[in-house]
Amino acid sequence: MAASQIDRGAWSWALYEAARNPYVLLCTIYVMAPYIATTVIGDPVQGQATISSWHKTAGLIVAVSAPFIGAAMDRMGRRKPILGVVTAGMVIAFFAQWWAMPGGEGLPLWALGAVTVLAGVMFSWSEVAHNSMLTTAAKPDVVGHVSGLGLALGNAASVLLLVFVLFAFALPGVFQLPFVPEAPLFGLDPAAYEPNRIVGPLCALWLAIFALPLFFYSRDLDTTGEKFGDAMRHGIGKVVGTIGKLRDHRNVALFLVARMLYADGKTAILIFSGVYAAGVMGWDLLEMLTLGVVTTAFGVIGGLSGGHLDSWLGPKRAVAIEIGVTFVCLLIMVSMTPTSMFFVVPVAEGAVAWNGPLFQSPPELAYLLTTCVIAISISAAYASSRTLMARLSPVGMEGELFGLYALSGAATVWLGPLLVEHFTETYQSQRAGFAAISILLIVGFVLLLFVKPPARASSDAQPLH
Repeated sequence: MAASQIDRGAWSWALYEAARNPYVLLCTIYVMAPYIATTVIGDPVQGQATISSWHKTAGLIVAVSAPFIGAAMDRMGRRKPILGVVTAGMVIAFFAQWWAMPGGEGLPLWALGAVTVLAGVMFSWSEVAHNSMLTTAAKPDVVGHVSGLGLALGNAASVLLLVFVLFAFALPGVFQLPFVPEAPLFGLDPAAYEPNRIVGPLCALWLAIFALPLFFYSRDLDTTGEKFGDAMRHGIGKVVGTIGKLRDHRNVALFLVARMLYADGKTAILIFSGVYAAGVMGWDLLEMLTLGVVTTAFGVIGGLSGGHLDSWLGPKRAVAIEIGVTFVCLLIMVSMTPTSMFFVVPVAEGAVAWNGPLFQSPPELAYLLTTCVIAISISAAYASSRTLMARLSPVGMEGELFGLYALSGAATVWLGPLLVEHFTETYQSQRAGFAAISILLIVGFVLLLFVKPPARASSDAQPLH
């Protein structure tokens, strides 16, 4: 499907992901979270436990709220008013992380946790509203491509901001290169950790600017005139009814359970891959930022390939292949240490695979290449899963079911961290903890096999309109 067949409204819908997604890379994975764990809290082990508890709290709030918000939007018709309020809240929560400072000089730890939880909750709420607009913003014959385009643009924006942070704030003073400033831009003080803290305001500003086209150009449903409070009250009954009606839509229910498990596994890989790389491979901030740039760039390929794989094989087969690739890559990643590859192949100390400035040893280079492949598979699976949900959803229940879809991605968000924590402590091994995520991928994959693949007009859902 040519890009020219995707109209301005659909492009604006996809651009919203480019506005929102960099927060995940810059704050949740590569910069802010490691900084909070190692510097603000000052103990990487306690820091990981604390940040995990924040993720768990946000997940529980989303689990009990997202379906009702989705149902309320179905009753109100329009999604943009709620999405606008949530987006403004995210801008404030992102920016507030500038005051994440060690020694209690900025936000106290409880307030920083509250801001982080708030950002995570509103991020998930924005997904409910944004995802439920997909079949309205995009024409039926380009839904899969627009879904993949959103993921691709989100990853592209993340790459752009990661590169900017790398060259504007991380490299200055470390590498003397012609294109690298001698000191961090804007007079940021490394001694005050300002190059780390700036990513919060940077994500806030980026979101505020690039979210705007959706509100101007993307198509939305007509308003029903029902107020939010009334819609929420009536929506509670509707959600309870929806869960009950899933008995009549068992295909949708089975997919939601499968997606709940494999998506939690993929999320856990994203969250803990940085911690694992830093702990096992011994990588520092510069290497972590470089890893983020490289793998996120490959994530762009995943977002685009997901749409093409959907069209070629159908979204169910596409998701199954993407989970399988993620599983294999995860096993390869945990097989790498600085002194071994594939669990049993020894690597001599000081061995060099190439003479580049970073990732010189064979295990480091193999780990990097594997993370590139896993980035493709994870991004593609997110895009394909969303397309599969859209194709399975009965007409008129999109917002409600995408609320349950968000629930399926958040209800067990604590399970991945729990598995990692349990296996790490039991075996005193980061490798064992990281490998435990494979359990979620395997169970989710098996359940997915029993989902009936949707046709353009399936027995479980009416045709998209």
